[in-house]
Amino acid sequence: MRAALFGAVALVMAAFTMPSSDVAFAASEVKVVVNNTVITSGDIAKRINFLKLQHAKGDLNKLAQQQLVDETLKRAEIARVRMSVSTTDVDKAFARFATSNKMSPQQLGQILDKMGVTTDHFKSYIAISMSWPRVVNARFGSNGGNRMSNDDLVTRMTENKTKPVTTEYFLKQIVFVVPSAKRNAILGKRKAEAEASRAKFPGCDQAKVFAATMHDVSVQDLGRVLAPDLPDAWKPLLEKAKGNTTDAIVTDRGVEYVAICSQRQVNDDVAAAAVFRAEDLGKANAQGVSANDKKYMDELRSKAQILYR
Repeated sequence: MRAALFGAVALVMAAFTMPSSDVAFAASEVKVVVNNTVITSGDIAKRINFLKLQHAKGDLNKLAQQQLVDETLKRAEIARVRMSVSTTDVDKAFARFATSNKMSPQQLGQILDKMGVTTDHFKSYIAISMSWPRVVNARFGSNGGNRMSNDDLVTRMTENKTKPVTTEYFLKQIVFVVPSAKRNAILGKRKAEAEASRAKFPGCDQAKVFAATMHDVSVQDLGRVLAPDLPDAWKPLLEKAKGNTTDAIVTDRGVEYVAICSQRQVNDDVAAAAVFRAEDLGKANAQGVSANDKKYMDELRSKAQILYR
């Protein structure tokens, strides 16, 4: 989400150095129809202006049409599965973007209008950028859709000649629960309690007994987790952990840290598949799209009726 939105950070600086948009809206004509949803020349002009502010290269008209077709398909799918972020979420993201560039939302809106992008067009872009990852994750889960067949695994190991080695963890998650209604009032206190408890942590075997001595603390057994499958938030914490717990972090549930029950280096078939899968996802992400995202979009395009005029 952050990469998607803040890839447009050049927008603000460019607005002070570029003249107002030279792509006029004029009378809008229908240019593309996606499953009965119309994309007009005015929509394309706004996206071209947005691409210019991002210093995009190549055929901007073609690129604008491609992006808008994809966003139209995404918007329809987001609506179908009812996983859109709220208008309030979008407004807050818009305000954060403005603040990060040292201006008010009103000032940012004026610049967007001046540059021929418009606030509504940018907010639509934000809404899809925020909503679409939810849809992809709901469809595929954390690892679904990326499982490697035995044949693929054998092929990759043959190419590599040796099985890759990775770290195997057995973990438990310690959660100091913070009710949303009390978040502002007690979050700091709970953070201090969580950090203080780490020095007294008796080990995974006694984790639940230990949690029972404190107020609103739960223990979740995460079981075996391989390093490539760790959530992004926990990877750096586990890598720099000293002792049997990580630093505590604030999450939606409250304040959490991970207890390391054991860790060792492994190179079995499951570990090899996890490493290869992470490598593949890394390559896809380097191209700006996840493997699951691409698979989902390919499915939507194959079923869509897209007419160019």
